[in-house]
Amino acid sequence: MSRPGSTRNGASPFVDFDRAAWAKLGENTPLPLAAAELDRVRSLGDEVDLDEVREVYLPLSRLLTLHVQEGGRLYRAYRTFLGANTARTPFVIGIAGSVSVGKSTTARLLRLLHARWPQHPRVELVTTDGFLHPNAELVRRGLMQRKGFPESYDRRALLRFVTEVKAGRPEVTAPVYSHLVYDIVPDRRLTVHRPDILLIEGLNVLQPAQPRREGQAALAVSDFIDFSVYVDAATDDIRRWYVERFLRLRETAFRDPASYFRRYAALNEQEAIAHAEGIWAEINGPNLEQNIRPTRGRASLVLRKGGDHSVTGIRLRKV
Repeated sequence: MSRPGSTRNGASPFVDFDRAAWAKLGENTPLPLAAAELDRVRSLGDEVDLDEVREVYLPLSRLLTLHVQEGGRLYRAYRTFLGANTARTPFVIGIAGSVSVGKSTTARLLRLLHARWPQHPRVELVTTDGFLHPNAELVRRGLMQRKGFPESYDRRALLRFVTEVKAGRPEVTAPVYSHLVYDIVPDRRLTVHRPDILLIEGLNVLQPAQPRREGQAALAVSDFIDFSVYVDAATDDIRRWYVERFLRLRETAFRDPASYFRRYAALNEQEAIAHAEGIWAEINGPNLEQNIRPTRGRASLVLRKGGDHSVTGIRLRKV
């Protein structure tokens, strides 16, 4: 990692921080989080502790709060300029990264930390899993083995959801996904009530717009994101974390009679490892290399993790 606050070369649009330099940006800021609360938001296999929250996520929360505050000042100036009296729209934060890299923990931590700041008490979190096509539709389209790839999502519905939130609608609803049954939950919706901040977490939230016929302009969810975080790590580490999580789930959630993966609970350890490695090689690995990692350069900030799952460095896009 380059020295604190430096760029790797003069032409880089990013500035790099090692963890120690980044932690100094959060000094003298109280940590509004207890160990029990961290336990509730931490994902399986993600070993983030209070020290990491204090050194990495608290400075990030503080930085994001500055962006939200500056956005508020711009909004007020814009409203005065136009002579309008419209309400400010929510500040949207995108959280992207691979399966098993820890983006869900990052999103839940940021939601919790931001809700403790008095400037924006209403913070909502929506995952893009809810916008996956139902399994029946994926089977009909021959996409069940590409679940998580961009084409497996109802991108129009996701884009419509985000545009309605940014338009300031009082209530916007989203579908709900169950990881237990591995499918959309019928007749159940999540309602977002005009939040101050909306976090959107998912594999492909930074995807650019898909080209349209005859050169027509197109929009993507990333066009409506005000600040984005990409959670990054070496591919071999992510693959190992995925296999380790699969083994833990084999001993826990997979044993639930309602689990879609109930059949995997009976696998011995060698069989489970082989199966997890196969899923990674056929689905998660290709999706990471073809679709997810290419969006990393579009992020406002990159959290780089080491082999022990802890954040070792931060790359921040220059303002």
